[in-house]
Amino acid sequence: MAVELCAGGRSAVALRDAEIVAEIAEIERAVRVARMRQLQLIAEAGHRGLHVERGARSPQAWLQGLLNIDFGEAKSRVVVARDVEQRTSSWGEPLRADLPATAAALTDGAIGIEHARVVSRCVRTMPEHARVHHTPQIDAILADNARHMCPRDLAKLAERIKYLLDQDGAYRDEEAQHEARELHYATGRDGMLVVKARLDREVGAKFVEALQPLAGPRPETEGEKDPRSAGQRNADGFAAMIDLVLDSDQMPRTGGQRPHLNITIDFDDLKRGLLLGDEGMPGTLQATEQSITAENVRRVACDCEVLPMVLGGDSLPLDVGTSRRTAPTHIRAALLQRDGVCAFPGCDRPPGTPQAHHVVHWIDGGPTTVENMVMLCAHHHRVVHGQRWGIALHHGRPVFTPPSDVDPSRTPRPGGRALPAGYRATLRDLIPAPRAPEGTA
Repeated sequence: MAVELCAGGRSAVALRDAEIVAEIAEIERAVRVARMRQLQLIAEAGHRGLHVERGARSPQAWLQGLLNIDFGEAKSRVVVARDVEQRTSSWGEPLRADLPATAAALTDGAIGIEHARVVSRCVRTMPEHARVHHTPQIDAILADNARHMCPRDLAKLAERIKYLLDQDGAYRDEEAQHEARELHYATGRDGMLVVKARLDREVGAKFVEALQPLAGPRPETEGEKDPRSAGQRNADGFAAMIDLVLDSDQMPRTGGQRPHLNITIDFDDLKRGLLLGDEGMPGTLQATEQSITAENVRRVACDCEVLPMVLGGDSLPLDVGTSRRTAPTHIRAALLQRDGVCAFPGCDRPPGTPQAHHVVHWIDGGPTTVENMVMLCAHHHRVVHGQRWGIALHHGRPVFTPPSDVDPSRTPRPGGRALPAGYRATLRDLIPAPRAPEGTA
């Protein structure tokens, strides 16, 4: 629907592009100038005690009701109004505002009240000695930068000033943040784990540094960009981070074991898990006592440690076998050498702990050998199981066949990283011929 709002007798649809841009900017400037006028009136209303006459307990409570705004917003406007008010003495002489540079920028319409809040908060949270000696400098620096900085970036500069002029206070703030740290997790009604955390700035920076390289967009595949949202990419990065932690030898041990994902499931149910129409019992995630489908257990079981246990009718253990890893160290080393981190076509070394996938699952009698396994990242391991990609090895290199709903022609796609021998064959014509020994024809 076309916008028919008019300004100066002309509708928006009748304006040229340059006129639209100029008018948007001019309206913003006018709004800011009007806001400064409002701040002057708010300050004067405070001096006259208008809130008392109208039965309000404070200027901010009165302003909240008058303008129908949040109390925090009303309080902020009252504080900023006091800092930028430009009054005159009883003799008619102009009095200097507490923050004259900020007041001037507001009057010009060059900055908004959000910028002024940043300056006011910075000055007011300074210790007394800093306010006495440095307020004019702080005001000038921040007001000048506010003319070309958004409020968020200006707040970062203000924090930098605080760390420079109030190092003791900054240290106390950091200690208070550390004391206020918290992390909670709970299982939602839908079975998903909900995590809520507040981390001090040091730990928060560590978290961001660890997560960012794991949560980057995947490379484009045949012109298709990574379809995941930023939230999904962060969740996948967090999952990869957990895999790396669980795979580390530095984690503390409980009962002689490293932390690990513990799943229990009846072996027959696990074997029947993918048969169409079969209703085998699900497995159980021991850490949260939640159910997990046999199909997903099969994916996890591709590369795990298996502990066979015979239970009686009362579910009590009768016999325990010896734990064995489905992909032992020497097999994993060979797979990494052949496939890299992930053999899936077009996968550009995604982060996280790689998983060894059985082409024919060991549950179905497939051997744990290099010829029956490929390395996959967590994402493509889920794709292969969920979409039923076919995998075969031709001349020692994995070849992936997509399902018909991904590629109706089901054209096989070579995977794995290129081998030196493959490079040599490709570049055969560029390899210089060996020199003949001197003196020979």
